[in-house]
Amino acid sequence: MSNDRYVSPLSERYASREMQYIFSPDMKFKTWRRLWIALAETEKELGLPITQEQIDELKSHAEDINYEVAKERERQVRHDVMSHVYAYGVQCPKAKGIIHLGATSCYVGDNTDVIVMREALRLVKKKLVNVIAELAKFAGEWKDQPTLAFTHFQPAQPTTVGKRATLWTQEFLMDLQDLDYVLGTLKLLGSKGTTGTQASFLELFDGDQETIDKIDPMIAQKMGFEACYPVSGQTYSRKVDTRVLNVLAGIAASAHKMSNDIRLLQHLKEVEEPFEKSQIGSSAMAYKRNPMRSERIASLSRYVMVDALNPAITSATQWFERTLDDSANKRLSIPEGFLAIDGILDLCLNVVDGLVVYPKVIEKRLRSELPFMATENIMMDAVKAGGDRQELHERIRELSMEAGKTVKVEGKDNNLLELIAADPAFNMTLEELQKTMDPAKYTGRSAVQVEAFLKNVVNPVLEENKDLLGVKAEINV
Repeated sequence: MSNDRYVSPLSERYASREMQYIFSPDMKFKTWRRLWIALAETEKELGLPITQEQIDELKSHAEDINYEVAKERERQVRHDVMSHVYAYGVQCPKAKGIIHLGATSCYVGDNTDVIVMREALRLVKKKLVNVIAELAKFAGEWKDQPTLAFTHFQPAQPTTVGKRATLWTQEFLMDLQDLDYVLGTLKLLGSKGTTGTQASFLELFDGDQETIDKIDPMIAQKMGFEACYPVSGQTYSRKVDTRVLNVLAGIAASAHKMSNDIRLLQHLKEVEEPFEKSQIGSSAMAYKRNPMRSERIASLSRYVMVDALNPAITSATQWFERTLDDSANKRLSIPEGFLAIDGILDLCLNVVDGLVVYPKVIEKRLRSELPFMATENIMMDAVKAGGDRQELHERIRELSMEAGKTVKVEGKDNNLLELIAADPAFNMTLEELQKTMDPAKYTGRSAVQVEAFLKNVVNPVLEENKDLLGVKAEINV
């Protein structure tokens, strides 16, 4: 590695080698050659004078790209596609004259972009499914563990640790639905010519419309796609890139929400992300255990969410059949969005797989707030014993304010139960009141909801995608 030039942290620190290869020059240029072979085969099958010998020659050099020849040619002609056409022709002298026949640069450029995005989405899907699987396992394990729930980050009715995890899981499932839709509707550009009119093929096939109609479907089939977009200018609609990046931004938003919750829970010492034996939390404060992985998830997620603006603006500002102001932006925004989301999902896998729960801390905090939450039950019990509901409600309000003052102003423990026990209006002993303090009584249907959610929603998705399960993430800390 060179230390005298900028190196993207997306490749050096965050993204996996697998995702990096998908956006590598090698993947790109090998795909170009596959597309040239598909075009030549299609043209031969439709009657143009192309020989099997020429096709075989092209196939024999599909993988061994002569990069130096292409680079030298590009220095001369300043055109990447024609440089690679030339380099391919050097290796394939018999087929040289039919490479790229009837096509424009966007035939290889745009079709390759779609193919690369499809491969990248497949890798994202695999990791996303595994994040969902890990969260489901965590939710099932902790479905019965009562914990204090928060609204406005203020204590609210209790939930369970597992129920909270289902909220994260549900958002990732929404992202998976969006991903599947976009992945399932991706199409190739095909070979439509300079302005999308296929004028060059009218010349090549002597105006035979029926034959020309077969070109795109045949190319799509050879490249593993169901179809090509029915109409286009010179490029496929940049709206496609917008849809793809919006899927990534959605995943990033879900990951960011989960990571924020984990960071807050780690502050409360209730749940903690994995912390390695020799990991240093702070250069100054040796005792610290910072939630750095969750913080990194949030940091990268913000990048992806903002990055989604790039293709949206590019799509909105394309002129007529094409302009080239998309090119430099696409080279950055699409790969970097995928590299970042790849790093995010690896971090999510790592964090969820190693989440540590501290039940004693959770119980201590919950019990400190539980008397306030139990007041409705206490009031109902007092009414059953002959009390007046309205009078009891007012007394509980007054006693709750007094107990709140004890906690907030004096810094003492919550004494609401003692205050209620001392009030003759309730006619209840402290022992009777303490029996109502079982946290499990106040979590509602949390555990049942977790079980139903896993059984009816998550497990069918995991079963459908079982061939993708088993991914473990390695991260650079």
